[in-house]
Amino acid sequence: MTELWRMSAAELAGHIRAGEVSAVEAAEAALERLDAVNPQLNAVVDHRPDEVLAQAREADASRARGEHPGPLAGVPVTVKINIDQAGYATSNGVKLQAQVIARENSPVVDNLKRAGAVILGRTNTPAFSLRWFTDNLLHGATRNPRNARLTPGGSSGGAASAVAAGIGHIAHGTDIAGSIRYPAYACGVHGLRPTLGRVAAFNAALPERSLGGQITAVSGPLARTIADVRLALAVMAAPDPRDPWWVPAPLQGPVVPRRAALCVSPEGLEVQPAVEKALRDAAASLREAGWEVDEVDPPPMREAAALQLRMWLADGYDAMLDAARREGDPGAMTALAGQQEVARGLDLPGYVQTLTRRATLVRDWELFFSRYPVLLTPVSSEVPFPDGLDLQGESAYARVWAAQLTQIAVPFMGLPALSVATGETQGPDGPAPMGVQIIAGRYREDLCLAAGAAIEAALPPVQIAQPAG
Repeated sequence: MTELWRMSAAELAGHIRAGEVSAVEAAEAALERLDAVNPQLNAVVDHRPDEVLAQAREADASRARGEHPGPLAGVPVTVKINIDQAGYATSNGVKLQAQVIARENSPVVDNLKRAGAVILGRTNTPAFSLRWFTDNLLHGATRNPRNARLTPGGSSGGAASAVAAGIGHIAHGTDIAGSIRYPAYACGVHGLRPTLGRVAAFNAALPERSLGGQITAVSGPLARTIADVRLALAVMAAPDPRDPWWVPAPLQGPVVPRRAALCVSPEGLEVQPAVEKALRDAAASLREAGWEVDEVDPPPMREAAALQLRMWLADGYDAMLDAARREGDPGAMTALAGQQEVARGLDLPGYVQTLTRRATLVRDWELFFSRYPVLLTPVSSEVPFPDGLDLQGESAYARVWAAQLTQIAVPFMGLPALSVATGETQGPDGPAPMGVQIIAGRYREDLCLAAGAAIEAALPPVQIAQPAG
């Protein structure tokens, strides 16, 4: 039998449900893998082996009592340090919140546990989950397991690094501007940003989020197979009354034509040759699987990205900047300073205008998806960045943000998007993971996953990374 920590979540859950292995054996294997590679990665920054094994023993006892073990029966998973897990700090990578101990679980943690999952550990983020790089003064830097010279992505960098290296079978992440999709891309795994309202969110340990965060930030899964992403989404999307934005939308929507739009260079975005090749290869895979693929221009992305930055950063900007200064984190202060002009230019009439314009853009995109159910775009215009690039001066900072256009635009409309790992290329800093982004209409994650599965089927399976010792 394959080593347990190497299995997909679906495969491992099947063995545990069948009684062929125990949840305790799966937990022990996961802890051994964590001990073997996490010291090089610093992906998991808070875990308690005794509690992990206690969860696994309870899962085995529940099965022995004849209770249904759940779709994630005994599967070890990780969660990000910016959501509540009872008894743990909801630190979000900052010393200022290191003593903010959650008294109850967030909806995501509760839904994972109800599905039978074993919470293996908590994964690192940049301070305030504010960068495409993962480093902070509280826990330190997380490394990319496929190439330590590259960023693991952010803000779910710990999540992507962990699942890429075989620490857990599914990772939880959050995404407000690309924080699931970019780490998945950088670490060579798959990551899904669900539709706003698909996955319930709430942190009782922290103040209520402002409106900008409420309508743009979501939780979602990262995994090594599309099937595991689909399984994790179904689990995470269970109802919870604590989130007023949660929507009881079906996970499987109406049948639509298998028609995809391809856009290599949205609004003239300059993409590197490796990025274009990955997109055209993915489009070819879709055609071979029976999809019709046309190269067309979607609705504007630059305006949506600019408005997203306003919604995200201007909504409470001064308070964020004050917190970053008190924390003293260079990355957070650089990120906020770099957007000062945008963030400080929003008054109440401008805020209302931004929300009004959002309705028009959502309509435009939904009309586009009525013609082309999915859209294939770059995740980033560049191969994964050298680690810490955004701190190398104003031009480097601007380069990073410009490359992420296709990620930043999506949350403003509340759309789902999937980052699909497509293999590896040779970048200026050595081997670099590659991938593509699939976007669909609201609550049509099933279409993202269907197209993603067709692309995945044409490629070798995602391999578990072995970080250098």
